[in-house]
Amino acid sequence: MDIKDLTPLETRKLIREGKITAPTSGLCPGYAQANLVVLPKELAYDFLLFTQRNPRPCPVLEVSDAGSRTLRYIAEDCDIAKDIPRYRVYRNGVLADECEDVEKYWRDDLVSFLIGCSFSFESALLEAGVPVRQIEEGRNVPMYKTGIACAPAGAFHGNMVVSMRPMTPDQAIRASVITAQMPRVHGAPIHIGDPAAIGIKDLYHPEFGEMVTIKPGEVPVFWPCGVTPQNVVMDSKPEFVITHAPGHMLITDIKNVDLRN
Repeated sequence: MDIKDLTPLETRKLIREGKITAPTSGLCPGYAQANLVVLPKELAYDFLLFTQRNPRPCPVLEVSDAGSRTLRYIAEDCDIAKDIPRYRVYRNGVLADECEDVEKYWRDDLVSFLIGCSFSFESALLEAGVPVRQIEEGRNVPMYKTGIACAPAGAFHGNMVVSMRPMTPDQAIRASVITAQMPRVHGAPIHIGDPAAIGIKDLYHPEFGEMVTIKPGEVPVFWPCGVTPQNVVMDSKPEFVITHAPGHMLITDIKNVDLRN
C-alpha cells in the first residue's frame, strides 16, 4: 500500500515507531495537519493571547490540558511527544536539540498548542489543478522570515514567517479563492509577487525548508506560516519551548472540508 493511502491514525503509528521521519506534505490527503508549540503553563496565557492577536499565522485548532500528551478533539490515540516526525527544543531562544521524539523533555507543567498548517489546503489546490511544487519535487516547502511585525502579547513578540508556492498568475487567483475559505489553516495568501515588499532578503535561500523550482511565467505566492511561533521564540527567548521541526507536522483526524468557512 502507498504510504499516502494510510489513515491519519495509521500514519501517526508509523511516525511513533520511527518509520516515517520525513516532512509530512502530501501525506493523508484531505486531512488537516497541525504545527506544534509546547511551553510551560506560566507562559500559556501570554501565548494564547499572542495567537488571538495574530490569527493569520497562528490559527489555533486545539490546546491541551497542562501536562497531557493526548488531545481531546483533533486526533485520537495521539501522543504529542512522539507522533510528529521531528521536533525542535529551544532554550532561551536558542535551538538546543532536534530529535524524533521529546519524551525525555516532557514535564507536568507543559501545555501544547496545535496550530493550523497550510499543508492542509494543498489537496484542495491539487483537486483544482493548481500545482504544489514541493510535493512534485519531494522537498520541504520553502519558508521565509519577513518584515511583517506580529502584534505583541505578554512575553511574545517578533515577525511573521511565510511559506511560498510558485504559480502562474491565473493559478494564484484560483489558489487565493480556494484558501480564503479555510481561515483555520491560514486562509488566503498574504502577498503575491515581489518578495522584497514583505522584507524577504533572498527568495532563493529560505530560512526554513528547501527551495523549489520557479518556472518561467510563475510568481511566488506567500501564505502566513505556522513556523511564525518559532521565529517569535527566537526573538522573545522564553526559557523552554518545544516545537515541530519546520515541515514535520501532526497529522490530525479532521477533514479539511470541516475547516472551511
